[in-house]
Amino acid sequence: MKVVLLSTYELGHQPFGLASPAAWLRAAGARVRCIDLAVERLDEPAVSAAGLVALYLPMHTATRLAAAVVPRLKALNPGVHLCFYGLYAPMNEDFLRGLGGETILGGEFESGLVSLYQRLAARGADSAPMRQSEPVISLAKQSFRVPDRGDLPALSRYAYLQLGEDERRTVGYTEASRGCKHLCRHCPVVPVYGGRFRVVQPDVVMEDIRGQVAAGARHITFGDPDFFNGVGHALRLVERLAAEFPTLTYDVTVKVEHLLDQARHLPTLAATGCLFVTTAVESVDDRVLELLDKGHTRRDFIRVVGLARRADLTLSPTFIPFMPWTSLEGYLDLLRLLAELDLVAYVAPIQLAIRLLLPKGSRLLELPEMREHLGGFDQSALSYRWPHPDPRVDRLQDGVRRIVEEGEAGGAGRREIFAGIWRLAHEALGLPVAPLARTPDTDGEARVPRLSEPWYCCAEPTEEQFASL
Repeated sequence: MKVVLLSTYELGHQPFGLASPAAWLRAAGARVRCIDLAVERLDEPAVSAAGLVALYLPMHTATRLAAAVVPRLKALNPGVHLCFYGLYAPMNEDFLRGLGGETILGGEFESGLVSLYQRLAARGADSAPMRQSEPVISLAKQSFRVPDRGDLPALSRYAYLQLGEDERRTVGYTEASRGCKHLCRHCPVVPVYGGRFRVVQPDVVMEDIRGQVAAGARHITFGDPDFFNGVGHALRLVERLAAEFPTLTYDVTVKVEHLLDQARHLPTLAATGCLFVTTAVESVDDRVLELLDKGHTRRDFIRVVGLARRADLTLSPTFIPFMPWTSLEGYLDLLRLLAELDLVAYVAPIQLAIRLLLPKGSRLLELPEMREHLGGFDQSALSYRWPHPDPRVDRLQDGVRRIVEEGEAGGAGRREIFAGIWRLAHEALGLPVAPLARTPDTDGEARVPRLSEPWYCCAEPTEEQFASL
């Protein structure tokens, strides 16, 4: 039986969420076609001939885009069995079944996909609806297979690493673990994994990296929700990586809390080729951080900035600056702190425009402080709407988003875009625009390593993304 695995968006990376199940399904005898609509057109003959089409939903953006492509899939193959799998599949189960999804798989989805394929293949020509027997969420420990990337687009089609003004490096992507042992209230991992995480066997990770290096990768992004959930596992991996590929660089994502607790290991990251660490700061307001259950404070974030610099690690902070508890003064305070800490060039401008997304299952919905701001659930947007109690904040967010979009479209640098946001935030408060102080790194923006695709998973899809499907 033919199987199509379909991805719509994974932050500019070649999808691990296609390559991994492709290996499992091919080992079970399936004829698999992987299609990544982020960089290639839909293979209509493959969809028309498939007995199973499975759409990968690792994030909100991917889910919205997948919903838009479903009518086309059903028109090409009206009787095909539709499966949705990945982190965002279980939390949107009712919506996805309404689209025609017969199987929903979250958590450790590879074994569920194999089970589904085997049941469909055993039925032969019987096209009657089939009841799902696989668990919607599986947290079973798996012995992973080396991902099979053979029919995915070349790595050169995906996001690249910009290093200095002139150097670009081809980027590979892998995962050393899934899930997270923390329970941050806004995090989409929590409703599925509930404080648990699963490691990918080191030999599998290394073999996956070897294959990508052979395909041209000179930098690897580890896509783990938190690379230090299993710090021993992580450190052994990067030490092996550096020993085998001494010129290969990489980046990871680590919580502020872990960067403090494991500060002694930061030099090891730097010594083994880590170029930058993404860390989800989210807010610099201690009350907001407590509501989010982030496990760190404003002061902790400031300490981590110093620790990273002493270890010669670039820190790439991410934020959700627009929440129901954001004030105009609080937003300007965030900008001031970024300027004082000389982080303007280290923060992707989109991070200053993101609005809190509230999907079904979010732990934030448990809070009275959140419920008092809730509007209705917007099925088309797959999130709860929440108007800010101060309309000026909503207007500021719209203005910041426009500055970011127009600045990036026009090729403006991070400092130039920040200056526009800085001015707008002052004007929103009716304050004279304070001068932005020159810092030791004012002219060094080009030296900051970054991926060409900004890191954000909880944003609305763009019109361009919908149009490209």
